[in-house]
This record gives sequence, C-alpha cells and structure tokens, in this order.
Amino acid sequence: MNVELNPTLEEFVDQQVRQGHFSSRAEVLEAGLARLMLDPEPDVLDQRDLDDIRESLAQMRRDEVLDWNGYSARIRAKYQR
Repeated sequence: MNVELNPTLEEFVDQQVRQGHFSSRAEVLEAGLARLMLDPEPDVLDQRDLDDIRESLAQMRRDEVLDWNGYSARIRAKYQR
C-alpha cells in the first residue's frame, strides 16, 4: 500500500523516526491506525441529550437562568461544612 501524506504529516512521521520513537515510517503509521482502532467512538448525542439542550435554550430565552455566584456559593456552603 502506498500512502500520500500532506507535507505537515509527512514531516511529523519523519520526525518521529528521527527522534527514535519508531524504527520506520510504516511503524508510525501502524501506531496511528492502532490508536484509531482502540479509541472509543466519539460521543454521540441521543434524543434525550438533544431535548435537554433545547429545554435549556428555552429556559435561557425565558430568562430562567441561575445566578452563578449565588448557586456556587450555596454548593460550596453545602459541601464545605
């Protein structure tokens, strides 16, 4: 397989080999692909999340927002007894 990389990525791959992190360019690419396979899927918003966001936006439009200074003071008082 032949892979073409943009100059920035190609320089990064070469730098990794020069610095001794990998013994070859192929090893750098294999490590990157392995990382992609192991990383969890990106977070996906489900319908409940979207509904909660919409409700939060609606509350903000109705000026139903919490005063952060007051709220954080109450939380600190509650947990820092």
